[in-house]
Amino acid sequence: MSRLSCIVLVSVICWAGEPPAGLARKAAERETASEAARAQYLYQQRVLIEEIGPRGVKAGEFRETREVIFGADGRRSERVIGKPYSSLARLILTEEDFRDLREIQPLLLTKERLWLYSATYRGEETVQNTVCWVLEVKPRQILDGQRLFEGLLWISQADFSVVQSEGQAVPEILGTKKENLFPRFRTIRHRMPDGFWFPVLTVADDTLPFRNGPLRLRMRVAYSNYQKFGSDSVIRFDQPPPAEEKKP
Repeated sequence: MSRLSCIVLVSVICWAGEPPAGLARKAAERETASEAARAQYLYQQRVLIEEIGPRGVKAGEFRETREVIFGADGRRSERVIGKPYSSLARLILTEEDFRDLREIQPLLLTKERLWLYSATYRGEETVQNTVCWVLEVKPRQILDGQRLFEGLLWISQADFSVVQSEGQAVPEILGTKKENLFPRFRTIRHRMPDGFWFPVLTVADDTLPFRNGPLRLRMRVAYSNYQKFGSDSVIRFDQPPPAEEKKP
């Protein structure tokens, strides 16, 4: 799909001194631990992408629900619940869009991926009652076939966890016969009982600048019902996704 040229999510970032040395490295180390922890959890992902017409009326939508599960042999896998539904009129979802849902929008910037990015300190901000350093990350270079992130990370000053991210998957793919652009989004995380911050909601709302005319979309991806594998708790996937977090 296409790039969101203006997301209606405003951040007020204040400059307040220098961050600790090696902030990006320490955040990546924490993200590596977070990724390993999340790999031990089952959860559900609900995707809703809405195409909005010129007068603000919904023209179509895409819906899909997936579960991350563990089999009897302990192996982790994904499965689609039911059949994905689409009534999109103009918007075409591509392989890159689905890769971004899995790899970019949850954004786990681990030690193995850190070398792909340059990082610049942008100040401090409090989100979800957590004082954070704000770090801007950009790809150093993008090789053919890569999907990377460009944007901001809010990093907890308590433990270097990423609390929130906002940005865009890159690169855009443009050609004489192909136009594949990608949305600017915000991913909100919540703190789990074990102390790690997991994605719970990704949102976007903007107008896509297609060559044949602008197209507005809204996107909401909810990650819900996190349950650690092996827990004695009953796992149920019939609960509603969490409400959108309001920014302090």
